[in-house]
Amino acid sequence: MPQRPTAEEIQFLNHAYNFFYDLYDEMKVEDFWNKDHYYRFSRVRDAFLVYSEVLEYEPVGWFLEALKKHRPPMEAELSKEFFQFVRNVLIHFPFFKSWDEVKVTKGLINWSKPGRTIDKFLTRYAGHSFVKYRIWIPKDKKFEYVTISFPAAYDEKAEIYLKDMMPEREGMIFSLTLMKTVLDSQVEKTFPTDQATSKESAS
Repeated sequence: MPQRPTAEEIQFLNHAYNFFYDLYDEMKVEDFWNKDHYYRFSRVRDAFLVYSEVLEYEPVGWFLEALKKHRPPMEAELSKEFFQFVRNVLIHFPFFKSWDEVKVTKGLINWSKPGRTIDKFLTRYAGHSFVKYRIWIPKDKKFEYVTISFPAAYDEKAEIYLKDMMPEREGMIFSLTLMKTVLDSQVEKTFPTDQATSKESAS
């Protein structure tokens, strides 16, 4: 097995990690959520895009497999499948200007060809129970709470809004925290039980 990371991986990871941490530092400041909605949306999209690219680094996949064994159900799935779903919606339908505007339908999703990643995700998770999380914010010495929901149905009549699956502010605080935990696993050798997020309850 080749030594990891390779020189090429180091070059990519340095760029990706620096960019993500810059986004994280900017978006964790409360004033960020008072900025223009399109600017916020652009930075949110950037976070999902760069995180999804880092998931291609094989050792990150090993960490996500460990999450399935050592963390509550759905944490690993959210860390990969859900975040990639959001990324795919944002990149394949680039005509929205705010988080609350993003809406897809089965017809729109499959306009070119059915059975691709977004279609597969919604087919699998439509009707799944919601998941509640709480995130400890050390600076403010308080918890932030978020509910991740899934569409009740995925059919020709369903209108699926990202805001209904995850609210913008609380959802991104949660997403960034979980993304950072996954990425930090390659920097600090974090073990899955050190997660900053904790599952509260599920329906």
